[in-house]
Amino acid sequence: MITSSSNSQVKHVAQLNARGKLRKEERLFAAEGIKLFREAPPELLEKVFVSESFEREHRDFLSRTGRSWEVVEDGVFSRMCDTRTPQGILSLVRMPSWTWEQVTGGSEPLILVLEDLQDPGNVGTILRTAEGAGVTGVLLSRNCVDLFHPKTIRSTMGSVYRMPCCFPEDILEAADRLRQQGIRTFAAHLAGKRSYAGEDYRGGSAFLIGNEGNGLSRQLADRADCLVRIPMEGQVESLNAAVAAAVLMYTAHAQRHPEE
Repeated sequence: MITSSSNSQVKHVAQLNARGKLRKEERLFAAEGIKLFREAPPELLEKVFVSESFEREHRDFLSRTGRSWEVVEDGVFSRMCDTRTPQGILSLVRMPSWTWEQVTGGSEPLILVLEDLQDPGNVGTILRTAEGAGVTGVLLSRNCVDLFHPKTIRSTMGSVYRMPCCFPEDILEAADRLRQQGIRTFAAHLAGKRSYAGEDYRGGSAFLIGNEGNGLSRQLADRADCLVRIPMEGQVESLNAAVAAAVLMYTAHAQRHPEE
């Protein structure tokens, strides 16, 4: 049992939670909670830590998983975690990797392009919603918040393992490449003249979602095939980025699956 917060493994996990650069260098991240443990692809699951009390209460469950685990004294385990009330199990997971073709390929793909989003909860929620709406994949600009930030991971509720994502060096060139593939791009934009509800998303489509405070850059918006707006009532000027993305994704889903 690990009983000291000065243990090298405890320090390593804490550093992974705190330092995005280290996560990228090692291509490794920490995922807290039973759901994220259960849903982690076996080939990506590197190591499992459990608190002393969790092991005592869930030894049968742990034994059935076929995985080995490291027991950590309760107080020390809390120091390893990013949450205030840890669930008692923490996994070290290798970052999944997808190619451009896996993210954007297939028949009539539905893609999200995220430009410079800064809120980890927003990005995590978008990935979770994207999986539910049948999105093919997500492209994230290099200035987006770290996809493997602890809060982002929790917000995805496991979708980070399954939703294909990639990080093109230049998001503007990525938008041009989508057009070359015959994928129509729709920018959610306050200057949009056409309602999102009146467009056809049944063919290959990509939604461009911009930064929470500034929206899309002019350069990326100018590359869109169509600027669409989500009508606002009252004095509301815009929606949260994750909510706007959800409205667009599920409109596309409804068009593609009218029987559901």
